[in-house]
Amino acid sequence: MLEASFLIAILAGLFGLLIGSFLNVCIYRLPRDLSVVRPRSHCPECEHLVAWYDNVPLVSFAILGARCRNCRTTIPWRYPIVEFLTAALFFAIVWKLGPTLAALKDCIFAAILVELIFSDFETLILPDEFTLGGTAVGLLFSYFVPLPLMFSGLLVPYTWKPGARSVVEAVIAAGFISLLFWAFGKLYFVIRKREGLGLGDVKMVALMGAFLGLQMTLLALVVGSLLGSVVGLLFIAITRKDSASYELPFGSFLGIGGLAIMLLQMFRGLQ
Repeated sequence: MLEASFLIAILAGLFGLLIGSFLNVCIYRLPRDLSVVRPRSHCPECEHLVAWYDNVPLVSFAILGARCRNCRTTIPWRYPIVEFLTAALFFAIVWKLGPTLAALKDCIFAAILVELIFSDFETLILPDEFTLGGTAVGLLFSYFVPLPLMFSGLLVPYTWKPGARSVVEAVIAAGFISLLFWAFGKLYFVIRKREGLGLGDVKMVALMGAFLGLQMTLLALVVGSLLGSVVGLLFIAITRKDSASYELPFGSFLGIGGLAIMLLQMFRGLQ
């Protein structure tokens, strides 16, 4: 039994490598309003098409010495990091939960957060395809993998199916947390006379609410906010940037907080 579950987790990890490779395409192209389908993978510097044998996750990066075969431009380390991280997350999730709908939900959530973390870090853009699209996916999954019920029990009859009540819970969580974030951003603008939170961050917390529910999302926001504050202050101090004008990739830290809470919930049984 152990060998079978380990093999399934390994297969999930290998699939995660492929998903990570696709996420790299999305991270580069979506913020630039480019198609993720055409043209196929190519070097952004010389536009030389990448052969299939130079596009194998992790392996090709090592064989090529982190350089384009054609023009020898350096390939960013983001590519193998995203591939390895996605594979590791898929392996851990399936190892813990097995080949279940809950595992599929968490793998999709993890992949979405990985894309958003690196996209915001590089470009300060959180693509709608992943924030709004991810919210819709989270709401759909909430029917089949029910969230812990908090407020929906006060609003809908107990005669409703658990899946339907869970969808209401997910809608409440996504709506409340995004509205709270939007209001906080407006208040910050009134006080500081500059943008503190973008609409991308508001959409991202809606995504997290749909997948995690209200309580776990609030914990993720605490983790992400504390991490962002500490790292941001250290970065500003080290680089001597102007704290009044520096734009922190807050979505990246929200995503890290979301991953941390998802993994804690999965391995420690948080509710």
